[in-house]
Amino acid sequence: MASESLIQKLEATIDNIPDFPKPGIQFKDITPVFLNPKLYEEVIDDLAEFSKGKIDVVCGIESRGFLFGIALAVKLEVPFILIRKKGKLPPPFIAQKYDLEYGSSEIEMKADQLKPGQRVLIHDDLLATGGTTEAAAKLVEKQGAKVAQFSFLIGLEALHGEEKLSSFNSEVYKILSY
Repeated sequence: MASESLIQKLEATIDNIPDFPKPGIQFKDITPVFLNPKLYEEVIDDLAEFSKGKIDVVCGIESRGFLFGIALAVKLEVPFILIRKKGKLPPPFIAQKYDLEYGSSEIEMKADQLKPGQRVLIHDDLLATGGTTEAAAKLVEKQGAKVAQFSFLIGLEALHGEEKLSSFNSEVYKILSY
């Protein structure tokens, strides 16, 4: 669990941008975190504490899930696997479609990088409705691996994304909740 100090530092650092990318959205801009290497390191240490000894691999969701996920995997001394938007990976890959508010999208991961039985942490910067993260979890399960945990820098509670993840019987960790 994140210390009060870390939570306060992040709340003071992350910018809230009203009406971006469209009216009514309160965008949480995490880019100021990268201006403070000590704060970034605290975030990685906190995420690592949650997952230490519980996972075999970190999967990060494009693109902001890469920003913390790679450093987290290095800290935990486990492999990092990319989950990318459609058309960004060479074959062989597997794909998973998911619904958006208007339409659908698709994500992919390399088909030969996860091993059956591996315990996987899926990381992204933000949990909103949970659609992309749920699709990532389905990709992991398609390869016989187990989603052990989900981690996020931020969770938007009003959008109930955690409900979509409950079927994976996994731990969910968010440093900040709004």
